[in-house]
Amino acid sequence: MAKSFQKLPRLVQVILLLIPGVNWITEIIVRVSAVLEKASGRNILGLIIVILFGFVFGWLDVIWVLLFKHLVLCKA
Repeated sequence: MAKSFQKLPRLVQVILLLIPGVNWITEIIVRVSAVLEKASGRNILGLIIVILFGFVFGWLDVIWVLLFKHLVLCKA
């Protein structure tokens, strides 16, 4: 799921991250799949931060996706 999220056009990624409830669910799903695929410390830390501070961290992810086309602390 993390790789398929990264393959989406940036506009779709940004729209998914701009909608308040959808961004938290999208981030959790993408990050859980990244942890299952590649259990690195960066991916696990990103998942924990999103679970605890998801809505605030979601706005940072919108900017990060615009710049780098992947979520903060999430490498698939």
